[in-house]
Amino acid sequence: MMNSSGLAVLARGLTVVRGDRTVLRGIDFTVPPGRITGLLGPSGCGKSTLMRAVVGTQAKVTGTLEILGKPAGDASLRSRIGYVTQDPSVYDDLTVRQNLDYFAAVLEPGRRRRDARREHVARAIADVDLTSHADSLAGRLSGGQRTRVSLAVALLGAPELLVLDEPTVGLDPVLRRDLWNLFHRLAEERGAAILVSSHVMDEAERCHRLLLMREGEILAEDSPDDLRMRTRSETVEAAFLHLVDEANARRADDHAPRMPKTQAIEENAR
Repeated sequence: MMNSSGLAVLARGLTVVRGDRTVLRGIDFTVPPGRITGLLGPSGCGKSTLMRAVVGTQAKVTGTLEILGKPAGDASLRSRIGYVTQDPSVYDDLTVRQNLDYFAAVLEPGRRRRDARREHVARAIADVDLTSHADSLAGRLSGGQRTRVSLAVALLGAPELLVLDEPTVGLDPVLRRDLWNLFHRLAEERGAAILVSSHVMDEAERCHRLLLMREGEILAEDSPDDLRMRTRSETVEAAFLHLVDEANARRADDHAPRMPKTQAIEENAR
């Protein structure tokens, strides 16, 4: 069940304050089903904080944040959201299959027959192309393979929303391509909503929609084509830089000293 607007994620005035720093500054954004929404911006701009807020693990969140028709963090969302952090979340002393068996049991304890659960685990392993490594210890896998194990865990239960925090960082071009192909299959064939973050601007071209973020604010929410057209830019990176320059100019203007009104009238009268 999505919210009344048919969106997987609806955020209005989303704010996160950590100590004396405002990490997210009253931002508005949406994530529709069946689409890949890319969250792009430089490191430290608040992408991971936003994603933690969406999955319900971020403290001190204010504003409106609805996930699949429920408040963020609602217990009923646990099996409906798949979340991949920047660091692989697997047990090194278990095999790939044992890791998924364990997380499947945690995700839906007692609700799935053993044979059905085994089938679901096998499908998740196949989705990330690790069938030939299913009985390998996770600790002996390469970094890219461990990332795929974490993604397989997130795919358990066929989640309606996937939240992927920079899942392709450090991966070789072939594996990056294969993962993006998988993301598109999940969105287009299974109708999953995918929110994926990156600081690599060329990955923006692989998304249906983009949220361009800087310093805790959303600079733009649009498709890659519309962003390029709106800013008259050839690439999404050029569009992003254009929007950054516009934001900087507005801030400089807002902080410029203002001439007293009476003085301004006298100046104009000369």
